[in-house]
Amino acid sequence: MEVVFSLEEIDNVAQIILAQNPNKVLLFNGNMGVGKTTLIKSLSQKLGVIGNTSSPTFSLVNEYQTYDNQIVYHFDCYRLKTEVEALDMGIDDYLYSGNWCFIEWPEKIESLIPEKCSTINIEILPNGFRKLIYK
Repeated sequence: MEVVFSLEEIDNVAQIILAQNPNKVLLFNGNMGVGKTTLIKSLSQKLGVIGNTSSPTFSLVNEYQTYDNQIVYHFDCYRLKTEVEALDMGIDDYLYSGNWCFIEWPEKIESLIPEKCSTINIEILPNGFRKLIYK
């Protein structure tokens, strides 16, 4: 699936993604500033996350709970230097928990990613719109 959208339409895009019944491990690829975190915030809201969400840049993972007691994990792997660091924080427990796992910079933990995952690639177009490809 491919969608071209403005940031004002990001909530609609989140709804479209969830309607595709993605795997609960979602990988987000794109350059810095493309809107990965903004899309994850919208997806979290659509899933019913209680309270605010924020980028886990320094904590590496944020945990959110939804109104119906689901758990959503949001990872930002940008600062990881090795996959061993991810293993040391217990990332495999998160990834195989059956809970939602939204992962920014998944290439940093490439060999640890479950086979059953969905991928979202985002890029900024010259007109400022975003192009999203969902696989």
